[in-house]
Amino acid sequence: MGEYSSDAPLLLKTPEVEKKTVAYLVKSTAKRVIKLLIWVVFIAWVSLMFLYPSEFMSHFVTKIWIGATDGTVFGLAGSLFFAFTAPVLILAFLAILYLIISEEDEIQESKAFKRPAFRLWTFPVLVDGPFGVVTAAELIGIFLVVVFVIWACVVYTIHNWNVISTYQETFFFKSCLMLEKAGANLGLIGMFCLSLLFLPISRGSILLRLIDIPFEHATRYHVWLGHLTMVLFTLHGLFYVIAWAMEGRLLEQTFEWRDIGVANLAGVISLTSGILMWVTSLPGVRKWNFELFFYTHQLYVVFVIFFAMHVGDFIYCMGAGGIFLFMLDRFLRFIQSRKTVDIISATSLPCGTVELVLSKPACLRYNALSFIFLQVRELSWLQWHPFSVSSSPLEGKNHLSVLIKVLGEWTDKLKGKVSNNENEPQKLLESQLKLLATASVEGPYGHESPYHLTYKYLVLVAGGIGISPFLAVLSDVMHRLKEGKSCMPKNIFIVWAIKNSDEIPLLSMINMDSIDPIFYDALNLDIQIYVTRQSEPKVEEGKAFGAMNSCVYPISKRSAISVLVGTGDNIWSGIYIIASSIGFMVFLALLDALYINPYGIYAWWYKGLLVVICMLAGVFIFGGLAVALWHLWERRMLASEGKECDTNISNMALHDVAVEHKNSNQEYLVNSTTLRYGCRPDFKEIFESLSENWGAVDVGVLVCGPETLTSTVAKEIRSHSLSRKQNNPVFHFNSHSFDL
Repeated sequence: MGEYSSDAPLLLKTPEVEKKTVAYLVKSTAKRVIKLLIWVVFIAWVSLMFLYPSEFMSHFVTKIWIGATDGTVFGLAGSLFFAFTAPVLILAFLAILYLIISEEDEIQESKAFKRPAFRLWTFPVLVDGPFGVVTAAELIGIFLVVVFVIWACVVYTIHNWNVISTYQETFFFKSCLMLEKAGANLGLIGMFCLSLLFLPISRGSILLRLIDIPFEHATRYHVWLGHLTMVLFTLHGLFYVIAWAMEGRLLEQTFEWRDIGVANLAGVISLTSGILMWVTSLPGVRKWNFELFFYTHQLYVVFVIFFAMHVGDFIYCMGAGGIFLFMLDRFLRFIQSRKTVDIISATSLPCGTVELVLSKPACLRYNALSFIFLQVRELSWLQWHPFSVSSSPLEGKNHLSVLIKVLGEWTDKLKGKVSNNENEPQKLLESQLKLLATASVEGPYGHESPYHLTYKYLVLVAGGIGISPFLAVLSDVMHRLKEGKSCMPKNIFIVWAIKNSDEIPLLSMINMDSIDPIFYDALNLDIQIYVTRQSEPKVEEGKAFGAMNSCVYPISKRSAISVLVGTGDNIWSGIYIIASSIGFMVFLALLDALYINPYGIYAWWYKGLLVVICMLAGVFIFGGLAVALWHLWERRMLASEGKECDTNISNMALHDVAVEHKNSNQEYLVNSTTLRYGCRPDFKEIFESLSENWGAVDVGVLVCGPETLTSTVAKEIRSHSLSRKQNNPVFHFNSHSFDL
């Protein structure tokens, strides 16, 4: 009998099977314990902020907890540090452990008896509104934040009125005092929002990776929190300004910089920079001039520094956790972006799209549906642009591809460089190669786990260049089927809306020759292409998947994407975060023990500035040492890939990239594709047809395209879900579109 024969006695287990069983039980138990601890710490942290406005919690913190660290190396500010900042760092530590343990988890097949069910995070509730497409889980989050703000305002207002009404003063005096107290309370509420504001904008955040929310999706939460935070801070400043103006001391108070208490002028500077960032981030301004929005947003440095000086070390520690994690992420991004990466090949397509193939190390981890930020210094030293990765991580060890649609000045310059070099690729001089031979890369970023592989049924909806990430998905599925890796999708339905048939050749970017045709039978693929601005084809459909020429850049020495950012090595990421956090706390302790106490430093604004310096020192010194060791490890890993890989990287990459476009047999794609001219996809009809054919199953719907396309699909999924019959599928909405 074989080892896994159904006739083998259940009690007879080989030592290998027993070891695997024990290891699985230990790993599963550890994950449950860590997950429980994460929930306990998170709920305690959020509850502290939510309940802080109440009289009980406020009294506990200000009268009892506030003296917990008095007399220690952390001083009075340490109490708020351990109450509000430490939980964020603890969550990061636990997230590291969880990701390390879960790193090699395989995708598990759903049980046959499991019925399809709705999920809060994939069920669109709001579609047409100021927030865009909002899922049920997001709506719950928005509701809780709104409830907190309203509840806190009401509680503070009632408390202030009860106290001020007992004063034997004039109505004018009470009114001014009421405005000032209301302003202070709004500032405190804004502080709690600020503690969350920087968490979603950290591109490689360990916390986002823990909950498997990619950066491009989390930016929505940063935008929402940013609007709310700035409304609160603006009202905070406005209430004080009105009160000071009524009292006739506006200029005096505005320019006051006191040592004990808040420094008003520092607050004015911080608020002014915040308002500039806020105004230029409004949708109309951002679309009118994106560079104005981007460069103005760098004022966050001024905002954070002067905010710390405004409130002092004591209050600043209430929101320092999220800012510190952002510093960690920003430092890594800066180091990674300094490195130049070889462009192996560049292809200019007739539809106005450019494909760049970049060199990467074999140890770089990423998933299909990932994206990178790209800078080409020959075009601009300041501009970074996000692009979806169009190649599967299984497609090639040493290269990664992106498709770039020409839509603006930067992309137009890029296409011009590639087109000029393609005219006479065999006659390129060495000086000409320098025009476009390297780029700088941040990322890859994206989902921690390949969620597209958790559905047996996939619907991929793309608009124009939105097909790019789905090429990676399709290639990923095919390569997994070929290599026998865990892969659930067996039915893939693609809806692709394009303006002209010139864009159809993008499908030929998939290297079909590298996949054994025998595995095509394991995948039911149906591609529906809608050419909206043509009533009839320009060329024969069979020629639509024709070959394309590439401009190949010879590479004498490999310079590949760094693994420092994104979904990189979890162990080194953990060492970096833990080392930086320890450094931060060590510097805080040394600062208090060796400088603040011995020299009697008491100025609030100065101590707040010193806390920021300690954060930066922890990142640069302790974190920098960890990154230096990480970099040495990375170089050793690259060297271990072998001399043959180093010396023949150009030939390998060129074979993987150039040959695939010239010699690939695309019959499978052609036979799976239906072209429709002069019409747009009718999603109601499409989802009804899929419901009849697929029955009661979970279907993952992934959308990448314009906002109108995303909202149309979301609206149809919501409508179908509300009227769903028992034998119909459950469509799960997932958006891959984002707007920075």
